[in-house]
Amino acid sequence: MATKSPIDPELVRELAELLNQTDLTEIEVEKGDLRVRVARNISTTVQVPAAPQMMAMPAPVAAASAPVDAKPTAAHPGAVPSPMVGTAYRRPSPDAKPFVEIGSVVKQGERILLVEAMKTFNDIVAPRAGKVTAIMVEDGQPVEYGEPLLVIE
Repeated sequence: MATKSPIDPELVRELAELLNQTDLTEIEVEKGDLRVRVARNISTTVQVPAAPQMMAMPAPVAAASAPVDAKPTAAHPGAVPSPMVGTAYRRPSPDAKPFVEIGSVVKQGERILLVEAMKTFNDIVAPRAGKVTAIMVEDGQPVEYGEPLLVIE
């Protein structure tokens, strides 16, 4: 015997249309124990220069964990882009210390952040060894695909 899905397809269509009419990338509706989340991916292109170039870096930030302005470092060759739309987390749990801080030395493949998408936590690992020179996201901040998360030099 087939059971009817508790999710109304018309509601999903309406939510998808709302996304198309606005600049939102996702919307979530919850009623009782029913929860519907509709998200769309927006493709962005992150261009990395072929050869390292001299760039003006922002002045050092007084608090080591404070994010810096993303605009000057977004095109930096050491920028690590988000591989997906989601929520970035700098620590494994709210009471734990961050994976990395500005000045941390990381190895290739070492976990540096988490990005949660659709209730799944995805490890973001260092694509190269080096020193973390900038962190451009705060703990719990929504991120877009291709958005720079941090810089490893």
